[in-house]
Amino acid sequence: MYVIDRVIKQQIKEDVYFEGAIRFLYGNCLFSRIFGRIILHTIAKWPFFSALFGRLQNCSFSKRKILPFIARYKINTEEFEKAPDAFSSFNDFFIRKLKTSCRPVTQTSAIIPADGRYTFLPEAGPASTFQVKGATLSIFELLANTPNSHLFTKGATVIIARLCPTDCHRFYFPCDGTPEAPILIKGPLYSVHPIADYPTAFVKNKRTITYMDTPSFGTIVIVTVGATNVGSINHTFTPNTHVQKGSEMGYFAFGGSALVLLFQPNTITLSPDLKAPSELETLCLIGQPLGQ
Repeated sequence: MYVIDRVIKQQIKEDVYFEGAIRFLYGNCLFSRIFGRIILHTIAKWPFFSALFGRLQNCSFSKRKILPFIARYKINTEEFEKAPDAFSSFNDFFIRKLKTSCRPVTQTSAIIPADGRYTFLPEAGPASTFQVKGATLSIFELLANTPNSHLFTKGATVIIARLCPTDCHRFYFPCDGTPEAPILIKGPLYSVHPIADYPTAFVKNKRTITYMDTPSFGTIVIVTVGATNVGSINHTFTPNTHVQKGSEMGYFAFGGSALVLLFQPNTITLSPDLKAPSELETLCLIGQPLGQ
């Protein structure tokens, strides 16, 4: 499993949290297809399991996992606002805040909204579709035919951010504007990891849809997608109040998760190093340039 590190411009190997479990649940061997699928669809379709797992990560005894996790995945503790031993639980560590000096906001009109692995689709296909891992997904399905979804049906720039358990799970506004109240779409909680090879999770999973009126890009959409063990999507902003790029929008509680940004046709030019198509995701950090 490799991604492109945007800073050093090289491929790096990604250690996958619970890789064995993902391969068992989503694999193509006979054992996975029979037994893995039964467990998978039970876990994904009943959010109770993810909620229970999340509650365990909020317990004080889960704190003992923090230091081994940091060591195993070589997470830079110098970026934390709090010392590693100051977290009250594993989930407290998981939703940690970072020092603002470690994620400076650039002067571009739009910035990277979350630490994660990104896929950039400058021109979505006709008939309101876009491609993920060889699958054709519908923008109508993604937006659940919510008001203003028609603005993105004749092509759109689609930006997908996949957050791993090792990432800071707070996300921020990519540009200045006025966000509306999030619209909750209920659904299952399938994995969004490429190893799972289940791209339809983006249009099936529990998610929230936030339309945002911006002075530079017109109306944009920010979709937060829940995933296995991360059914909790928390928004920390005040709807219908002007925000500045880089201000906090919310956070995901424990697990992997994703963001999808939609810009209307011909409204954003991606930064030059993000334009080239790549089979690999690009590791980006909060505040880095996204586009003009």
